[in-house]
Amino acid sequence: MKAQDAMHGGVIYHPGDPAIAQKQLDALDMLFEYNSLRPSQQAEKQALMKKMFAEVGEGTYIETPFHANWAGKFVHLGKYVYCNFNVTFVDDTHIYVGDYTLFGPNCVIATACHPLNPDVRERDFQYNLPVHIGRNCWFGAGAIVLPGVTIGDNAVIGAGSVVVKDIPSDVIAVGNPCRVVRTINDDDMKLIVHGKQMEIIENLE
Repeated sequence: MKAQDAMHGGVIYHPGDPAIAQKQLDALDMLFEYNSLRPSQQAEKQALMKKMFAEVGEGTYIETPFHANWAGKFVHLGKYVYCNFNVTFVDDTHIYVGDYTLFGPNCVIATACHPLNPDVRERDFQYNLPVHIGRNCWFGAGAIVLPGVTIGDNAVIGAGSVVVKDIPSDVIAVGNPCRVVRTINDDDMKLIVHGKQMEIIENLE
């Protein structure tokens, strides 16, 4: 089996295999370059993101520092995705993120797993499971999504949550392990935040 097939096939493989190690280093050099760009170098950032990521949609923006095992090579980002400071994608296999999804600072999306068997783990083997994140989700600061998880559209994941199993669409989920606490309802559509009615200000002077 080819190394790339093993990475994305859910089977145990060695990540230091020469067939993939140099490719990973090349990707990480691009990540280093991205993190070294000034905030004002927007055109350069956008051009480099298109090289780094499997897919990147219009209007998507990633604050630096940004971290990824493969610099986003196996990350598919929709349009207008936003990643705040210090987001980490452990992208040893594919991560799919829908349009308009927001990540707070210090979020981690992980795909890599290590065997529970200590003898196999000591030999540096791992396996990977993809993560699927829907459209228009919001992840609070420090949220962690574990390998193999699917999260539906419009879901809100509370700050500091650890998502260990699938989360459906249109819900608020929090905690460790992350659990659904309620469905997003009409009050949320009225922009009631902490018991207070909020208004939308379209244009600021």
